[in-house]
Amino acid sequence: MLSFITLFGAALVAANPLVLPSPGSGTAPDPSTIQITSVSASGNGCPQGSVSTELSPDRQVVTFGFDKFQTYIGPGTSVADRTKNCQLHLNLKYPGGFQFAVVESTYHGYAQLEKGVTGTFYSTYYFSQSPADTTTTQTSISGGDLWEFGDVYTKQDLIPTASVIWSPCGATGILNVNNRIALTTTNSTAYGTISDDDATVALTQQLHVAWQACK
Repeated sequence: MLSFITLFGAALVAANPLVLPSPGSGTAPDPSTIQITSVSASGNGCPQGSVSTELSPDRQVVTFGFDKFQTYIGPGTSVADRTKNCQLHLNLKYPGGFQFAVVESTYHGYAQLEKGVTGTFYSTYYFSQSPADTTTTQTSISGGDLWEFGDVYTKQDLIPTASVIWSPCGATGILNVNNRIALTTTNSTAYGTISDDDATVALTQQLHVAWQACK
């Protein structure tokens, strides 16, 4: 299994600077009252048996570790190697009189891209109860320079206020995060690889939330 990244190199920022949505009427509950009740993952980037999960005792933080979320391009690779996806599913419990919105999340991995190769990491967020309401961020890395020799990266999504999605009113919800990595090239002899080694979802830390009263 690939080691979890603990030392990070270049930081990649997607979308606009973070601006928290204005809260609705009423007093916002403590964000720590959200609990992750269960988690799972699906997709060709995280086949069965290739994902480890660790849920903290307070059910506020879940860490996914990936063995197979890796993409490749260049001589000796196949077209199927160029793109992989892994969708994370978080079953959540939260105060029934309020909704919350996802506004930030973070991923760590490794990239080695020769000149001419571009890697793009897409993340689409939605709740199962409202699948038509989605927001997608993307971050791209152009090969060459430091990436030609390989470096670790941190992908940080800052979702603009106009694009936030709100959880359904109620006491439970399923948050889905569909992650996809795709490689393209303008040089058929150039090589590239990107992996997503881990994704830590901390509802009060790395994944920040904003609240509003149900309408």
